[in-house]
Amino acid sequence: MSTDAIERMRQRVRRVRAAVLVRRWEFRQRHHARGVWLRLRRLLADSEAAWRISAEDAERLIAEGFQPDPVGLELEPPITILVLPATRVVAVESRQPVALRLGAELLTTRHLVLTPWP
Repeated sequence: MSTDAIERMRQRVRRVRAAVLVRRWEFRQRHHARGVWLRLRRLLADSEAAWRISAEDAERLIAEGFQPDPVGLELEPPITILVLPATRVVAVESRQPVALRLGAELLTTRHLVLTPWP
């Protein structure tokens, strides 16, 4: 065997080992999450729209009796996720639309309001 072929095999072994390590890490994260990602995806699927709001508005809504969804509090760092009717969201002045998908924009939002499908 030529040294070229041996080097290519070594590179392939390194790539396979790296992929195995990543896959092992992903499975470990899923196991430790205890289903939080599945429940978060389900909550997003049941929602028509998502809105980023200020901490003050989130506190005000909680004081009104809206309870944060437990799935947001299980994330690290925690996200305050409130599910409100669309008519109530209109009155929240600090609201800003957020793409309704698992991504950086949604996961970096600390205070999130979801409106369920009618």
